Amino acid sequence: MRRTSSHLLLGLLLLLGLGWAMPGHADVTVAMRQFSAPGVRLQTVAARLSAAPDGGVLVQLQAAQAEVAALGWQRVGVRLDGRLYRDARARWVFDGRARLADAPGGALTDAQVNGLVSASADTVQVTLQQGKASGSAWLPLDQPSHAQISLRHWPVAWLQGLVAKVWGGRLGAGQVTADLAIDVRDKRVQSSGQFALDGVGFDTPNGKLAAGTLNGDGRFSFEQNPDGSRLAVQGGLNGGELLVGDMYAKLPSHPLQLDVAARIRRGALDVERLRVNDADALQLDGSFATDAKGNLQRLRISRLHASFPAAYERYGRTWLATLGVRNAHITGHLSGQLDWAADGLRAFAFNTDGLDVVDAGGKFGVTGLRGGLDWAAKGERPATRLAWHSLRAYRLEAGAAQSQWQTYTGSLELTSPFVIPLYKGQLRVARIDYRPTASETQRLATSLAVTGVDMASLSHALGWPVFSGTLGGAIPSLRWQGDRLDLAGGLSINVFGGFIDMTAVSLQQPFGDAPVLAANVQLSQLDLGALTGVFDFGSITGRLDGNIDDLRLVGWSPVAFKASLLAAGGGRISQRAVNNLTVVGGGGVAAGLQGAVLKLFKTFSYKRIGLNCTLHGAVCDMSGLKDEDGGYTIVEGSGLPRLEVIGYQTRVDWPTLVHRLRDAVKGNAPVVR
Repeated sequence: MRRTSSHLLLGLLLLLGLGWAMPGHADVTVAMRQFSAPGVRLQTVAARLSAAPDGGVLVQLQAAQAEVAALGWQRVGVRLDGRLYRDARARWVFDGRARLADAPGGALTDAQVNGLVSASADTVQVTLQQGKASGSAWLPLDQPSHAQISLRHWPVAWLQGLVAKVWGGRLGAGQVTADLAIDVRDKRVQSSGQFALDGVGFDTPNGKLAAGTLNGDGRFSFEQNPDGSRLAVQGGLNGGELLVGDMYAKLPSHPLQLDVAARIRRGALDVERLRVNDADALQLDGSFATDAKGNLQRLRISRLHASFPAAYERYGRTWLATLGVRNAHITGHLSGQLDWAADGLRAFAFNTDGLDVVDAGGKFGVTGLRGGLDWAAKGERPATRLAWHSLRAYRLEAGAAQSQWQTYTGSLELTSPFVIPLYKGQLRVARIDYRPTASETQRLATSLAVTGVDMASLSHALGWPVFSGTLGGAIPSLRWQGDRLDLAGGLSINVFGGFIDMTAVSLQQPFGDAPVLAANVQLSQLDLGALTGVFDFGSITGRLDGNIDDLRLVGWSPVAFKASLLAAGGGRISQRAVNNLTVVGGGGVAAGLQGAVLKLFKTFSYKRIGLNCTLHGAVCDMSGLKDEDGGYTIVEGSGLPRLEVIGYQTRVDWPTLVHRLRDAVKGNAPVVR
């Protein structure tokens, strides 16, 4: 018998070596502080061998701690009970049970063990069975570092120790069936074979990589040495869920082909080759790398082709939701490339022969998108064209346009101005200079102009009361900082015979759930007759000036502003407008004018009208032309009968004030709440 055969038992078959070394007819008790063999080390070992009534030897073996390098086992408790005997062909046979404690994944807590040593065949065979899970290993006696292993319905959690040697993830539910070869020499481990997954799940401590109910099959090769590990997998997945960073994928039921080659060193992952082929949704060739904490360090996509809507439904829905785009309707095709490193974006390009993207929430949309863009941080890229049939942002729709682009030394630039039709007017884009790698304040430079936009068409699109006028303005530059757009210059609306000018405009999270708009607004010489006629507030003549400073809208609803409105040139005010102003200010009619007398007149002369409101929190601090006893003047009358409207509520709940204004515009009789 070869002396080296006792080195083949890999912990669970240590007893065979003891059996050969001890007389088979006597009770023998053996205690060892430590036993070592290639790839195996047992500590605090106690074994008892006694004669079995039906022949052979009864074996009882315990080891307080077992370490098996190839399996990644450390400090595993081992108990082995069974019978060792020779069969008719002079082979050593062992039948018994193995009970392991603290094995990764709770492996083999109570397993049936069968061992066979055949000197003539120069082979050791070990079979384990627990429930539906089974595993078999064949080892040549003259090459103890090599094994052929077959696993059937093996819980993947039982492989946690092996996986932990090269990866910090946690294996969960599911089973694996595999046939593989493994070689252990010195500090090197090599393995290759084929596998099948059934409902497999895993995750990582940082939550950036996880999977559930994965099904599939393929081939693999694995090599581990002191410098790191290499893994290659070719195969397919059929169904399941996968999370990679912000991307959640619901995998198709048909085969998704994968080809992956990766290197792992000190916890860092370098996927040198990644090929994905989902026939009707996504084809991708690329590579990526993460550090030991799972943070992305490099991403290169040399080829991407996405077919929609399948690509969106399977791979893009959750990722786009993190960007504020939910329940989008996407059709068409898109091809592209991407090169990103830890120090920033290096290159990107995309091209489409027809793409429609419409956000179901109405935040944005583009139809008939054709052409593409091509940018690189260094060098010059070929000129490209990008055109579309229509654009939509919230309720605003713009017409068809075509733009020309080219990259020079890191800057993606318009090569010529272009015009976008917009509600009988136009948006003229004179300049766009986009530098993805520049600082936030220098990343985007633009020059835009709006001319001749019809306010009747625009107000109808926005769901406002329809009023005539035109919108125009110039934006000499637009600054992009993080998720915020700052517009230099301003917009001017020629409406109601005067002007509404907006300056210091900024928009944060424009496509998020709660976009934030900030601006200062100036009103100049608005015709109150036209204004009150449109909003059906009651008739007021004269001209209105004012300011709305530090205006802030969240989700397009006001949360802060400082408004000051003044009609200083006099005019006439109707009885209904008097009533509405009275209730809005929470006050009444002063100077002894009785309700019965008020009803005798349809309109009244006024000298001035003034109303101020500073909104902070959910409260509006109200004031008017001048302070009165316990209140403030809203309307200062002139002539006879002399009219004054006094407001007495200096602090008004904002929702209550909005409710009163809506009632007034609708022609209802508002009440003070």
